[in-house]
Amino acid sequence: MSLATVRPAKITRVLPDSIAEEIGFEPGDAIVSINQTQPRDLIDYRFLCSDEYLELEVVDAAGDIHQIEIEKDYDDDLGLEFENALFDGLIQCNNHCPFCFIDQQPPGKRKSLYLKDDDYRLSFLYGSYLTLTNLTDKEWQRIEQMRISPLYVSVHATEPEVRTRLLKNNRAGLIMSQLAWFQTRRLQIHAQVVVCPGINDGVHLERTLLDLASFHRGDTPAVASAAVVPVGLTRFRPTEDELVPVSQEKALEVITQVRQLQQKFKQQFGSNFVWLADEWFLIARQDVPPESHYEDYPQIGNGVGSIRLFLKQFQKTANQMLPQAIDKPRRFTWVVGNAVEQAFQPLVEQLNQVEGLEINLVALNSQYWGQEITVTGLLTGQDLLAGLADQDLGEGILLPSLMLKHDDTKFLDDLTVADVSDKLAIPIFPVSGVEQLIDRCIN
Repeated sequence: MSLATVRPAKITRVLPDSIAEEIGFEPGDAIVSINQTQPRDLIDYRFLCSDEYLELEVVDAAGDIHQIEIEKDYDDDLGLEFENALFDGLIQCNNHCPFCFIDQQPPGKRKSLYLKDDDYRLSFLYGSYLTLTNLTDKEWQRIEQMRISPLYVSVHATEPEVRTRLLKNNRAGLIMSQLAWFQTRRLQIHAQVVVCPGINDGVHLERTLLDLASFHRGDTPAVASAAVVPVGLTRFRPTEDELVPVSQEKALEVITQVRQLQQKFKQQFGSNFVWLADEWFLIARQDVPPESHYEDYPQIGNGVGSIRLFLKQFQKTANQMLPQAIDKPRRFTWVVGNAVEQAFQPLVEQLNQVEGLEINLVALNSQYWGQEITVTGLLTGQDLLAGLADQDLGEGILLPSLMLKHDDTKFLDDLTVADVSDKLAIPIFPVSGVEQLIDRCIN
């Protein structure tokens, strides 16, 4: 990556009472260099800003260049947020996985929905998954030198021919030597396996999990944890692919298979090591495991234990916030994906024990994606319009904000909250987390 491709890091927010606010930074300013070094990304920025003495070259919104000197305590944060975590552009994916969600979307939506990232920096910063197939020697060296760990890696299969078949990339077969590279350098990954029935399930899944477990040893295991996730398919996927959806029978089979390995790993490591995403239990029509099963939730970003954690947080918050009665009667519709309908029924019953409060849970599947079972985050504006039309929705709709683009009001189909609210003629209240949900119900 040449310096010519590195753009100044544009500032979008200056935190109150921060060093940056005191100096006079403003949104629209951009950092060109720190101590004569151009930061490639947020990783470089954080590393360079850890020094006690900084020389910054800054260009303001008018294009004027300023030289700024800062003395601070070691590791003190400047208090800046940026337009993007990557100042030199996204490292694109070079695989052709048939189950890639990007390729299972209709054309004509916002550009960001079609960006195929396979960037180790986003993996380190935000826990997104990468495949390791596109890293140059320079990037491998940077990971080692800067100790960029842990990374989150889509393994899918450890047998070279099976992984190459899935990723459609000849470099995919190098995964075992790459895991050994992490082990030698005492760096870590968290692994995921997306199970595609008929391709990497059965004996291949067992081989993969045993191979990954072979790197789970020592004080700093190279593979810290593994998650098993069912393939998700939409009606927009290419017709020539070889994929089939996960059936209830397949889900039960995988649950049984992984649970047997968990018992083995528990004896060997004192940890389950491998976890099943919540979707397996929803597809199989089984209850999710108890809280103790998930240990410290190492794969929560992969939907492993997210339902159990939400139930726990709800119970704790409800005990603190829910009154016996509210002064003015209120009635709302709470919209979720039908995947969590069974798990969330007890929460609705608890809310409806508050005198004067009535919550109606509406669990929808996605006609937009063509899915019989749908997680909440994949519901679109069109799904809400189809599923809620001509219903008595009370005073408004409680909408989990995970359906929406981050810091925006757009659904995955580019409809906005305002679009849906206008067409349904009802207020919509996006809620983020348990506390906001309960607060909206009672206040």
